[in-house]
Amino acid sequence: MKKQKDNVSPWSLHLTQQLLSQAASVVTEKQLSNRTVKVIRTDDALAVCVHQAKGTKLVFRAAYTPAADLTIAHSRSAGAELSYTLRSAIGRYRVVIWMDTIQQVPMLRYVTHFTPRDDFRIPFWPKDVLILNPDGGIGGVEANIHVEQLGLRSGMVYFSITEPAEGSALYLQNLTALNNYCADTGTSVAGTVDGKWPEFGFAPPATTDKPLCGGKEYTIGDAFVAFADRVPTDQFDKAKQFTDLLAGLYVQLPKPPTAYHDYVGIAAKALQELATHKGCWSHHQGHSYLNAYVCDYKTPPEIMVQLAVLLPLKEYEEWMGEEVPLIAEIEAGLPEFYDANVGTVRRWLPAADHQLDGSEEQKQVLVMDSWYLHHPLLNLSRMALHGDEVAKDLFLKSLDYTIQVAHHFDYKWPVFYKMDTLEVVKAETKPGAGGEKDVGGIYAHVMLQAWDLTGDDKYLREAKKAAQSLVSAGFDLFYQANNTAFAAGAMLRLWKATKDEVYLDLGYLLMANVFKNLALWDCRYGYGNHFPLFFAVFPLNDAPYTAVYEEVEVFAAVHEYLSQADDTPLSRSYALLLAEFIRYALHRMVHYYPTVLPREMLANDVKTGEIDPNLWVPLEDINPGWDKSGSVGQEVYGAAFPFAVIPRHYMKIAGGAYLLFVDYPTAERAAENRELRFKVLGDERLSCKLYILRSGTGESLDITVSAAQQGGIKPQTVGGDTVCYEVHGKQHVVISW
Repeated sequence: MKKQKDNVSPWSLHLTQQLLSQAASVVTEKQLSNRTVKVIRTDDALAVCVHQAKGTKLVFRAAYTPAADLTIAHSRSAGAELSYTLRSAIGRYRVVIWMDTIQQVPMLRYVTHFTPRDDFRIPFWPKDVLILNPDGGIGGVEANIHVEQLGLRSGMVYFSITEPAEGSALYLQNLTALNNYCADTGTSVAGTVDGKWPEFGFAPPATTDKPLCGGKEYTIGDAFVAFADRVPTDQFDKAKQFTDLLAGLYVQLPKPPTAYHDYVGIAAKALQELATHKGCWSHHQGHSYLNAYVCDYKTPPEIMVQLAVLLPLKEYEEWMGEEVPLIAEIEAGLPEFYDANVGTVRRWLPAADHQLDGSEEQKQVLVMDSWYLHHPLLNLSRMALHGDEVAKDLFLKSLDYTIQVAHHFDYKWPVFYKMDTLEVVKAETKPGAGGEKDVGGIYAHVMLQAWDLTGDDKYLREAKKAAQSLVSAGFDLFYQANNTAFAAGAMLRLWKATKDEVYLDLGYLLMANVFKNLALWDCRYGYGNHFPLFFAVFPLNDAPYTAVYEEVEVFAAVHEYLSQADDTPLSRSYALLLAEFIRYALHRMVHYYPTVLPREMLANDVKTGEIDPNLWVPLEDINPGWDKSGSVGQEVYGAAFPFAVIPRHYMKIAGGAYLLFVDYPTAERAAENRELRFKVLGDERLSCKLYILRSGTGESLDITVSAAQQGGIKPQTVGGDTVCYEVHGKQHVVISW
């Protein structure tokens, strides 16, 4: 809970006094559900005041001038929209206010455009949200901030007010609208939204070296607010309310377009270069191993790296229907990671322990990063369940040790520990924050895979115990994005196995933690012009960059989660947001390749290995905005993402003469007698693209696209050998030829 006395500024006191003084005049008054909305002009602000009977007042400062000479030159009202033109000595403002109740959720949006009279810098601007008591003063209000922006993540604050009247709200600043401001002033929107109430929300970043251009109009704010009449009762209710409000706002949020990328062609290039580029490989005792980063010969081979490429390659091989020789080469070296003395596979190749230089905590012999024990086992189990005997043997031999570690730490894992003694090397991610909290979820996933593989109920019991370690962490569960997403799927599986609602709620809570760490905005300043950031998930809860490996793993985990949920009453809000993540991931992930980025965007100094800008291996790190990318390295273990995309999004028609691509996840695929049927997942409120691509040289076919029980769907565009259709979430589609 944030104490309001800690964040009272002169600007919040001044606005409070202005609203109570004769300087304030009510310009417009409307009703928004059970709330009264007043648009009020003061000497220095245009404020939107929202309040319920006997409740707190939420004041949204739509326009502000330090000149204290604000006048309204023009106003207009048209249905749910209000617009105002205001003047001040420093320039002109255009404010558009929209309010409506959509699907029982009251929503407010206010957009502020500013045209400075002359070139000048803005060293400070006050935040745009103020919480006041029913009398219009500061004090006597109790509020809880549940979520607020960190770094370059979404510009949002999710909060509840418990006194004097209950209610919650989600504030979301559309940071995409600030691109021109940041481009001209050399600033960033990182950390521009906070929840330090009573004065919180967004303020345009302070300008230092570069001024705003006189006579040019800038958007300096585009805020969305969704209101709820109740305070969530617990962490699970909080996660669901947050996600419902976020989905409601997301439907209204301006969204960038997406483009189709030829993943089949990209996969062919990536496979060829993975197989032949010497910088991707090292060799030990007669086996070839993938490097973690291109030209990284100092670091020993890692089992996670091998499996992160091997598993998607196996999925791709099955889709292709022909052998991929690279698979056998990678798999041949896997048994060498097993350490019989410890009783499990190890992170680093035991035969190359001498290469560990101790430069980082994990680069010491027998030091384990907690998540790293479980992630390779998860991938081994996935291969084992598809009949891979090598993977099955390594997986089953490692389970006893894995359970021993879980019991030793009572299902609450530290960050690093010694594998032989279980001595803690690093207990917490930072002081007071605890260890890797989502590891309990990926451990539960591993145990459920063991249960599927063996039928032994002791593994189901272990999964249940591990799930309990997640129960009290709330919005602090997220340690690493892919593990959090896989953990959500494990909880859904536990619910389906037991029908215990706590597991369903834990799955929702884990996915809400992922939504907290998204970027629901598109960076179009600096190097951000070359990378579509919208809907990216950050790899760690404090990471300043996005990373391809974690993104593609979240991509795979979301597919699995939605597939598991297809026969369950999945929340509409989760279905909508997860399908949209998939759509934008397909649009974005190609841009991790240095081959599609300008050379000037690539880092000059690289931490690990080298960058080959002509190589179809992705960069690990993309820094949205002004910093260069690739400083961590060129990530071989992220190179398999096109192989993960293809089997999930491409369907073959007429023996492969045509390919069908849908940029939403699908389920219930069935092909018979020149007909293909499938269900588009997601939510009917939004749509996606369906492409039919002619890939063969055979006879041209007459292909019809229709929705089950709804009739034919007409193509949106036709170009060459590609036809594009629009289909909706939850729609059953029939392709016939």
